Amino acid sequence: MSIWLTAIILGIVEGLTEFLPVSSTGHLILATELLGYDASKWAVFNIAIQPGAILAIVVLYRHLFWDMAVGFFRRDPQAIAFVCNLLLAFIPAVVLGLAFGDQIEALLENATVVAWALIIGGIGILLVERFAKPRESGGVAALSVRQSVIVGLVQCLAMVPGVSRSGATIMGAMALGVDRKTAAEFSFFLALPTLTGATVLQLAKHHDAITRNDIGLIAVGALVSFVVAWAVIKAFLAVVTRYGFGPFAWYRIVVGVAALAWLAVR
Repeated sequence: MSIWLTAIILGIVEGLTEFLPVSSTGHLILATELLGYDASKWAVFNIAIQPGAILAIVVLYRHLFWDMAVGFFRRDPQAIAFVCNLLLAFIPAVVLGLAFGDQIEALLENATVVAWALIIGGIGILLVERFAKPRESGGVAALSVRQSVIVGLVQCLAMVPGVSRSGATIMGAMALGVDRKTAAEFSFFLALPTLTGATVLQLAKHHDAITRNDIGLIAVGALVSFVVAWAVIKAFLAVVTRYGFGPFAWYRIVVGVAALAWLAVR
């Protein structure tokens, strides 16, 4: 298979899965395994194309971010609460990411861990959907300090590939009584500092693994992930508002079981 086609496929996978509760990292690891590549050799590429998906959030919510930025400097209480809630939720990932970076990196090469995490995470989503009692929350700025900190702690579970950062944060928020739309948007917005920080850290650490020839591949993958993520995000809120997260849970379980079966017989 052409290496350029591989970059496009991985860009599609990143864009499709980054903001859905199905684990983009897990899918990228499984995709590289299915394509016959060494997942560890594509790990830096998979991280490097994340800015494309991040940019999709910036573009789609540019007016909100602008209003919050202007309001923050004007000391608007709602804007200050919005920024503070994101920072509170972001800090736990920074602390644990710096403390256990090498251990987390080692898991990025383990497809079996991904498969089990997909299954367990799917079951977790079904349990939250069944027992959580979300109510109208009034948006991200209206969340409490306690809710923001707990969501940030839950996000750290996604350091295990296959858990899903978006899945962990959305389900964590819903378990605290946050409505689906606010939980999803909080997850989207929290992705900006979290994914940007992780990308910068990993690229700085592994910059010597990126050659001049890789730049074009990364650009293509990032562009594809941006276009796909932009389309997915627009449809995602409508789907979960109407159908909930159950379909994603069952998808995770099916993919996880199929991956375990494939890994056992290959």
